[in-house]
Amino acid sequence: MHWSGSAIILSMTAHGESGAIVRVLTSDAGLIAGYVRGGSGRRLRPVLVPGNRVKAEWRTRVESQLGHMTVELDHSAAPIVWGPRLGTAILDWATALTAAALPERQPYPTIHEALSGLLTVMEASAEPRAWAATLVRYELILLSELGFGLDLTHCVATGATEDLAFVSPKSSQAVCREAGLPYAARLLPLPAFLLPGGLPAGQWPAWSAIADGLKLTGHFLDRDILVGRVQSLWEARHRIESIVYREHNENNSSRPSGNPL
Repeated sequence: MHWSGSAIILSMTAHGESGAIVRVLTSDAGLIAGYVRGGSGRRLRPVLVPGNRVKAEWRTRVESQLGHMTVELDHSAAPIVWGPRLGTAILDWATALTAAALPERQPYPTIHEALSGLLTVMEASAEPRAWAATLVRYELILLSELGFGLDLTHCVATGATEDLAFVSPKSSQAVCREAGLPYAARLLPLPAFLLPGGLPAGQWPAWSAIADGLKLTGHFLDRDILVGRVQSLWEARHRIESIVYREHNENNSSRPSGNPL
């Protein structure tokens, strides 16, 4: 078997004296894992940083084998890696999540496009809220593409399509404000920026809304995709949540009472 094309580095694990097992995400072949000779050495280690875009070639004689991979740097994620802590945490989490969630050698072009879009936003925008909000949307796409999508089109209780404010943690369906308020403590908040037309173009949600979005997607990722995964996988996401909550608290305390975040 043979594949070659563009890919996004998801993970690199040292293997043997100087080799590495590398997982990449491609548009047409999905997640591919391969052994890169010299991958943990001085020359290739900077190329195999998660988030880097590469030209890769993968070969194996038997479909069930790991296969060998060669890579060439196409676009570096260094501006994100060496940027603010929030960007680094988002990069670490998004690539680790994707590597852990996807089965090998099954194409998910929508996920590839969404992850590529997240990386582009993080390089092109200087607004941290843009990075975090795009991450939440990426997580929703990942859930949907893997068969665990949330139904945010109408209220599961009344059928209403307006004023959707909550999501049922059991059914994964939206609940309107009127029906959900008596049970708000048992429901997950649904921030408006995740709904069609929730925010005007060019605007980004408040930190409080982003925190709600992370709480929402985190629940379903934990329940449906990352069941039983080691706690270390969540460390980068916990860093994201801590930064978002801190930004929310700092911005909230610096504003006059009654002024929305």
